[in-house]
Amino acid sequence: MDGTSASPQSLNAQQRSAHIREVVLAEGVRLRQQHPWLLHQDALGAGILAFALLGMLGSAALYITGHMAWWACLLLNAFFASLTHELEHDLIHSMYFRKQRVPHNLMMALVWLARPSTINPWIRRHLHLNHHKVSGTEADMEERAITNGEPWGLARLLMVGDNVMSAFIRMLRAKTWSHKFKILKRALLVYAPLALLHWGAWYVFLGFHAANGVASLLGAPIEWSAGTLQMMHVIDIAAVVIIGPNVLRTFCLHFVSSNMHYYGDVEPGNVIQQTQVLNPWWMWPLQAFCFNFGSTHGIHHFVVKEPFYIRQMTAKVAHKVMAEMGVRFNDFGTFARANRLEPMAAPNACLNPAETALR
Repeated sequence: MDGTSASPQSLNAQQRSAHIREVVLAEGVRLRQQHPWLLHQDALGAGILAFALLGMLGSAALYITGHMAWWACLLLNAFFASLTHELEHDLIHSMYFRKQRVPHNLMMALVWLARPSTINPWIRRHLHLNHHKVSGTEADMEERAITNGEPWGLARLLMVGDNVMSAFIRMLRAKTWSHKFKILKRALLVYAPLALLHWGAWYVFLGFHAANGVASLLGAPIEWSAGTLQMMHVIDIAAVVIIGPNVLRTFCLHFVSSNMHYYGDVEPGNVIQQTQVLNPWWMWPLQAFCFNFGSTHGIHHFVVKEPFYIRQMTAKVAHKVMAEMGVRFNDFGTFARANRLEPMAAPNACLNPAETALR
């Protein structure tokens, strides 16, 4: 099947998906023939990781020594951390050092350290591979955890950028104490130890400065102990160099990802229906901190084993064939439909994550 003979009207969903996969894979082969350095996939992955980590450490050092503004450090480190997220995703699919467990697991550990807001990547591997099998259904725990299928409102706004808050709200919604305890136990397991430290420090940071702000407005400054002030000095630095960047990166990634995936009325196994390409100009501030995820992640659902930098390079060809085969582009109605493909025909047409907490 070539690009001229394939007509979406004459093909079913599986055939259209196969055609997209064929065209995108061929473009990847062409790129590797044109640029032989792309064949060194392990070295490229390790090099990108080194670049991201050195970038984070360098900007942190410049901020701490007074040579960089706090906001510049925060934005730069959010961008560098977004690279490590893409690397983790590739590692989950065993794209780097697949047969060499020591460097593979070392990379997994380092990308986790760069993003301490996230769940254990070895646990995430199981959730993400399951996501590909059941994308768009109630069983897709990875996407549901980041609010895919959740009606927009205050709850989703709080949940989309805060992993612990998301688990807490789901726990409050659970109807039985056994279900509440199950959600709490699972959250503690998957977020220990780094995410618990990360989000705990974030809440302390917010609480401390909120208390100082209120006390200042009331004209009654709080006399903190020397030990508290010393601890807060460390947390304030961490908020700029690692915590704040990951809060920003998390919000951008989860907002984009949860809205480019569909939920609830997706045909099982129909990759055409699982995602859209979400790349309007006004989302670029968000895309900048999740490495153009809305524009390129849909390609990954068709061609799973291509690393993230190849997806960026094949995007033009991929978008053309995806549009021809019926993949949606910039379907903003998804925001009002709680990420369904189509408006609900009846009030109880499908289960909603707001009504059925994660099991």
